[in-house]
Amino acid sequence: MSVIIAPSVLSADFGNLQRDCEMINQSDAGWYHVDVMDGVFVPNISFGFPVMNVLKKHATKTLDVHLMIVEPDRYIQRFAEAGSAVLTVHYEACTHLHRSLAEIKKHGMKAGVALNPHTPVSNLNDIIQDCDLVLVMSVNPGFGGQAFIENTYRKVSELKELILKNNAHTLIEIDGGVSEQNALSLSRAGADVLVAGNAVFATPDPSATIAALHKTANS
Repeated sequence: MSVIIAPSVLSADFGNLQRDCEMINQSDAGWYHVDVMDGVFVPNISFGFPVMNVLKKHATKTLDVHLMIVEPDRYIQRFAEAGSAVLTVHYEACTHLHRSLAEIKKHGMKAGVALNPHTPVSNLNDIIQDCDLVLVMSVNPGFGGQAFIENTYRKVSELKELILKNNAHTLIEIDGGVSEQNALSLSRAGADVLVAGNAVFATPDPSATIAALHKTANS
């Protein structure tokens, strides 16, 4: 399987969201990455169901939704109805993680778990086979444009080892500070999905940037 590039919609131009959706649809991106923040779990607020409805209407690729919110279980069904194909909750926000993952799958979505930079991979020893995806935060969650945390490479390698040891089929996703400079190293460490926000949308030609990231990560 080739490495998937997932542009982060949080960095798109919300005055021209349909235009940016059409760009992603026609690009080498495989997924849309959708960050939902509540101002409680992380110190920022993003968007909710009105924007999800726009994405559902215009997106022709997988909607990969990352919930950076407290009490994510309350919204699982609504995100399924809003078009989410992959729904990721934070390890740190779920008291009963196994139950949360089962509920996500019950509503027909792939179930992901996100780990903050300080959360060790070993915390997933007893749940890895229930995870369709693990999202490794390579910055502290809440804001775009942060510097990549170099310890991420070791963490990805450790996570890949855990997946293989348990004969799991879990995908590894990286979110934060992804660029052409580190895409290949992340891929070689074991990453399957790379989220890119400012690295894509802050460039003059986002589609060309996505193509370059895809080529680099799969070289």
